Amino acid sequence: MLRRFGSARAALEMVPQLARRGERSRTVRPVTRAAAENEFAALQRLGARLVCWGEPTYPSGLAAIEDAPPILTVLGRAEPLGNPIVAVVGARNASANGRRFSRDLAAALGQRGIVVASGLARGIDAAAHLGALETGSVAVVAGGVDVVYPEENRGLHEALARRGAIVAELPLGTEPQARHFPRRNRIISGMALGVVVVEAAARSGSLITARFALEQGRDVFAVPGSPLDPRCRGSNDLLRHGAILTENAEDVISQLAPQLMHPAPPPPPLTSRPTAMDWPLVVGRAPPAADDAALEMIAERLGPTPVAVDELVRQCQLSAAAVATLLLELELAGRVERHPGNLVSLR
Repeated sequence: MLRRFGSARAALEMVPQLARRGERSRTVRPVTRAAAENEFAALQRLGARLVCWGEPTYPSGLAAIEDAPPILTVLGRAEPLGNPIVAVVGARNASANGRRFSRDLAAALGQRGIVVASGLARGIDAAAHLGALETGSVAVVAGGVDVVYPEENRGLHEALARRGAIVAELPLGTEPQARHFPRRNRIISGMALGVVVVEAAARSGSLITARFALEQGRDVFAVPGSPLDPRCRGSNDLLRHGAILTENAEDVISQLAPQLMHPAPPPPPLTSRPTAMDWPLVVGRAPPAADDAALEMIAERLGPTPVAVDELVRQCQLSAAAVATLLLELELAGRVERHPGNLVSLR
């Protein structure tokens, strides 16, 4: 919205007009100032803060992905977000050996100046956080940063809030739901240089994180496991398909050495010069209203199965900026749902 309309005020003024254009039009109003102030007060009481896309403390790797969260809530220290990050993920019902390996790997990465990110789940995630607690660890959660899940990790949650960072895309008080976890996973992979999968069953959520990492151009590492252990079938399958075999921290560091020596530059600020694909950024003036025929052409090609936005651009022969605006209108009208990986579907 900021890119499209040039300023926060202009973007907010357009919200009701865009929402009215859908078939199932509904009243959509920006959050009130009072509600915003209440949320800021709650953040202050908790000791948390908001980090927005384009700010220096926003993770540069995450800012570069297509569906980067516009706002992150951070509880704890924001400094680790600016350091090189490697994600370590795996099974919740992890083996004793898997937990030990994760903890030792995270500690060794931390000793080399690398922050370890994971999802604060039981098993491999918790072991990785514990291993990197002294050197720097970031937990990305599927609810609000103030919601402890699972309850058994309450002590770890409190330790990370003091010595590391807990990051969430969703507001304070949000209880984790099943649909939140894939979106959480794309943040874990997005902020990392690479993802290490220690143990993962054939249908593990860790494989979703690995898939996001591949889509985002990140390195995927996998720790070999026993073929007799079902918890290792997914991670072994990653190796079969080209993941980097990992037995120690040096395997990770040697692969990431060029990126560790020459980190990617941060994204340009929102006030930078727009590209040719962007609408003119004139404060207070919106781009031309979307053509109804084009709007319906987009809607006609959508269904319950998610489709890539790039595919819509190709099929409709419209500019990427025009498709973005049309999808925004359909989303505000309640007709479109967005999915990780820059995919959309009808609600």
